Amino acid sequence: MPYSMTGFGAADGPVAGGRFRVEIRTVNHRHFNPSLKLPHEFTGLEGELRERLRKDFDRGHIAVSLRWTEVPERHTAGFTVNLDRARAVALALGDLQRALGVPGQIDLGMIVRQPDVLAAGHEELPEILWAEVEPIVAAAAADCKAMRLREGQVLAEELRHRLGLLEGSSRVIAGRAPERLVRERDRLRRSVSELLEGRAVDEQRLAQEIAFLADKLDITEELVRFAVHVEACRQALGGNQPVGKQLGFLAQELGREVNTMGSKGNDPEILQQVIAMKGELEKFREQVENLE
Repeated sequence: MPYSMTGFGAADGPVAGGRFRVEIRTVNHRHFNPSLKLPHEFTGLEGELRERLRKDFDRGHIAVSLRWTEVPERHTAGFTVNLDRARAVALALGDLQRALGVPGQIDLGMIVRQPDVLAAGHEELPEILWAEVEPIVAAAAADCKAMRLREGQVLAEELRHRLGLLEGSSRVIAGRAPERLVRERDRLRRSVSELLEGRAVDEQRLAQEIAFLADKLDITEELVRFAVHVEACRQALGGNQPVGKQLGFLAQELGREVNTMGSKGNDPEILQQVIAMKGELEKFREQVENLE
């Protein structure tokens, strides 16, 4: 079954001692277009994440959000001492003490309270492994694809309905075409007779003109090709591969045949059916834009 390009999926699970949530939202786009929103701890996994998404999504705008729901415990390294800065502070305080004649010894606490002497160590981030993240991404993608499949089934039924309406109009045109040729033949005979004003008609020449007119107005080839394209659409909708691009191409071909039928129509009923077919094709194209 074809997939819609609109969907949402989410999953969460344990990662690095915390708990993590992945959300995937997809909408229409002509190409595979991922947009990733990641905590900075996960930037090193961006390549693996993009490749994993390619396995599940052929095209569409794919917005992926990763966030902690339970932040893992982070360890802080010990303090660091800038000895050069501490010596400089101690010397400066000694010079100040002597200059002011202040008795006593320099307090160590005063030294370490000075800027850049003592600093807390950096936070050690938990190690993030793709092996822990990948199952959560896969579950969110599967959830999103399930929604896309449900919507794709609805779209497929709608498209089949449109194809049935198009086929109905083509059958009306096919039934009308022979009668139209007879009318055009009779019209040509009357016109020639009026022009000749009772003089003898060159039947051979008239037969040639009628044959030329019949060939010019014949839409049998267009009807045959139209039926072939409709059947190709049905086969595509019954498969399991992405069909959006293929159906878009077939819709263009169907439109080309309908336009030719209209240009050759020269019949009110045929032209009415052509107008109806163009309307249905426009609706068909609009729905095809939603398919992967």
